[in-house]
Amino acid sequence: MDITNPFKARLRAGGAVPLGTWLMSGTPSTAEALGHAGFDFLVLDMEHVPIEIGQTADILRAIALTPARALVRLPWNDPVTVKRVLDAGAESIMLPFVQTAEEARAAVSAAKYPPLGTRGVAAVHRSSGYGAATDYLQRANDETCVIVQLETPEALANMAEIAAVPGLDGIFIGPGDMAASMGFIGQIGRAEVQETLADAGRRAGELGIPIGIVGATPEMVGSYIGMGYSFAAIASDLAMMSGRAREVLGALGADAAAAAPAGSSAY
Repeated sequence: MDITNPFKARLRAGGAVPLGTWLMSGTPSTAEALGHAGFDFLVLDMEHVPIEIGQTADILRAIALTPARALVRLPWNDPVTVKRVLDAGAESIMLPFVQTAEEARAAVSAAKYPPLGTRGVAAVHRSSGYGAATDYLQRANDETCVIVQLETPEALANMAEIAAVPGLDGIFIGPGDMAASMGFIGQIGRAEVQETLADAGRRAGELGIPIGIVGATPEMVGSYIGMGYSFAAIASDLAMMSGRAREVLGALGADAAAAAPAGSSAY
């Protein structure tokens, strides 16, 4: 069993921007379907989706059947959760609301085996193929991908120190929380927020660290890529599904109204 992490390798190599989407439905079938749709990565959200470790493992199994790779967003920067998610099969993890280099070091430590970190050692778990990957313990520190989210101006002020933490593979800007923390909740498109996001993309390029973001539309994501973002997620499974449903219903409603005889009931 080969435990090489292609997502981490792509972040390191640069080049074409990996594109993903967010998984908010918490279902293996949706994850599997989107994994076959052409996305490079799928963000499995444990922070805002009511799923636990067992469900996470099932969704990771579904994604593993597809060309896409999973990026698991944990509910918090908690070493116990990090350990359990990694043992459940995660190759790449993202930890929310990291504010300082010290918090980033704690995230890396929880994801790495000694002597680099404090991750507990289990002889048999899903990430090692239940022991089939005989070199897992020797290679896991190199192949596990650790990304931290910067979601406030205070975190951005510490970007240089955070980016310098050994073992950190990337940072991710949460535009919704960034807007909220700036006093503009729900106003991601506001000029001040967009300027902050652009500055973060520029600074990450100068620091030489991969930086990711999520946007609601392809146009928004294209703008972020132009700002220097090196990986990006587009919307979410639920947003795409509900948005398409509204389009279909809207078109059908218009067609039905046009086809109905004058004075007839639409029902």
